[in-house]
Amino acid sequence: MSTTHDILAWHAHIYYDPATTRGRAEVLRAKIADAFPAALIGSWHDRNVGPHTRAMFQIAFSHDMFAEIVPFLALHRDRLAILVHADSTGDHKADHTDHAIWMGEVLPVKTAQWE
Repeated sequence: MSTTHDILAWHAHIYYDPATTRGRAEVLRAKIADAFPAALIGSWHDRNVGPHTRAMFQIAFSHDMFAEIVPFLALHRDRLAILVHADSTGDHKADHTDHAIWMGEVLPVKTAQWE
């Protein structure tokens, strides 16, 4: 069983609708880049990819950044749905479901690839 000491890194998936809320996502992405240059910001995915059921981009950040970046996302998300999950427990299904931290709308996650 993993413990909090096993968590080395985190992911945050910022979800948006390409037709209606991508502009808000672009603003948030720029704010993240300015405030957290050590965070790794992933590519835009204007369609569903992997287990995600909405367009999104991802940010990856170290465990040490959690206490600053998660409250920042909460305050600046502008009604966008965000999934935050550990990236180093080895249990991808649990990380994206049972251990997930959601801000805003909770979206379905496809887990078949991990069963």
